[in-house]
Amino acid sequence: MKEVLNQYKRFVDGVTSDDSKYTETWLCRIRQLQGDDCDVSRLLTAAIGMADEAGEFAGLVKKIMFHGKPYDAANIDHLKSELGDVLWYWMQGCIALGVDPVAVIEKNISKLESRYPGGKFSINRSEIRDVGDV
Repeated sequence: MKEVLNQYKRFVDGVTSDDSKYTETWLCRIRQLQGDDCDVSRLLTAAIGMADEAGEFAGLVKKIMFHGKPYDAANIDHLKSELGDVLWYWMQGCIALGVDPVAVIEKNISKLESRYPGGKFSINRSEIRDVGDV
């Protein structure tokens, strides 16, 4: 087992970018992105924050679904609070990208209307997407 883990460790290291492995390389990438007008700090704040808060929301749902935590007013309020935190970080992402939050929502609606004509969910269309449907 130890050799398998060591082989996997070497494999993972080999398929990891230099930006992910070396601080100086990463710092050069940050400077390059800043030169491209990327708001690196706010973009990182948004990405890490959304992932963290979505994880907190999911963790509470998991405890309600599988651990016997009650689906009561207190936990619903806690879930609402976590959704608010996700929204806060989502707005950070909008600010980082310099985009109008309403335009983001409108783009999402347009994408979903295209994917699901007539506003009806389809398993087939959810799994087999048109080219460019991300």
